[in-house]
Amino acid sequence: MIRVGVIGTGGWGKNHVRVFDELQCLGAICDMDRSRAEQYSKKYHVPGYTSLDEMLRREKLDAVTICTPASTHFSVASKTLAAGFHTFVEKPMTTNANDGAALIEEAKKANRALTVGFIERFNPPITELKKMITENKMGEPILLEFHRENKRGEGIVDVGIVKDASVHDIDTACWLFGEHPKAVYARVGAMLVPLEHEDFATILLGFSGQKTAFIVTNWITPNRVRTLSAVFSGGVVDVDFVTQQTSVHEGSVTTTPTRQYQEPLMLEMKAFVSALEQNRSPLVTGEDGYKATLIAEAVLASSSSKTPIYLG
Repeated sequence: MIRVGVIGTGGWGKNHVRVFDELQCLGAICDMDRSRAEQYSKKYHVPGYTSLDEMLRREKLDAVTICTPASTHFSVASKTLAAGFHTFVEKPMTTNANDGAALIEEAKKANRALTVGFIERFNPPITELKKMITENKMGEPILLEFHRENKRGEGIVDVGIVKDASVHDIDTACWLFGEHPKAVYARVGAMLVPLEHEDFATILLGFSGQKTAFIVTNWITPNRVRTLSAVFSGGVVDVDFVTQQTSVHEGSVTTTPTRQYQEPLMLEMKAFVSALEQNRSPLVTGEDGYKATLIAEAVLASSSSKTPIYLG
């Protein structure tokens, strides 16, 4: 059985702890906040640490997941890979693309898996949409229109909305289209205090042929919105990421497939553990994390320069 250590148990990290406990894979937890480390250690009956070095030295783990602030991802992941642990990093993998490239090299050198928390690939309606595209059920995919909107989450202080939230839809668009964009045009800005980082973004990604992704992200809208409208030559598919409801529009006919709700994080972590047990590459690779950050940097550069950015 794979044993996983969770690094960072606040915010989203506590969900990692819960899921790995349910999967009976939780080996240890680490958090700089002593009270939190003790709380989860007691609740889940696993060793708790405030020192990452101590946990890596003392625990016989196969893998770790990193749920610390984005600005620490590179340093923490570098340490876990060098110590010989398969490493799952929550998005963004790193706050800049150069660090992402360096992490990929470290993973290769250590012969360890490096993967990133692009959870939407495991969201059942998105998995089904990918299958529809692969099987050409709706004709040629033309436009993907994403809306990801809600108030800023607590603790997000070291990156703006593009690298924190838009990267989800950037990665999903690349995965669904099966390629990376040729051109990026964007406008971002900051409306809410503090203003250190952008809190809204409108992004246009141009892929080969006529394929286009339109991504709207903000931390201003009071209600939580997570939707995707996929336009094909043969119809439209509307997806709600939160409810997992899908509506398929073909001509004048609309169908709404029924499926049992499944927690995306549980599916994501099951896939991670399964990949390690079967000694195969995870669905999301370090290269995917690097490319998403590279595109995010192009988004910010496009907005700053007020011009399109062309990618090789």
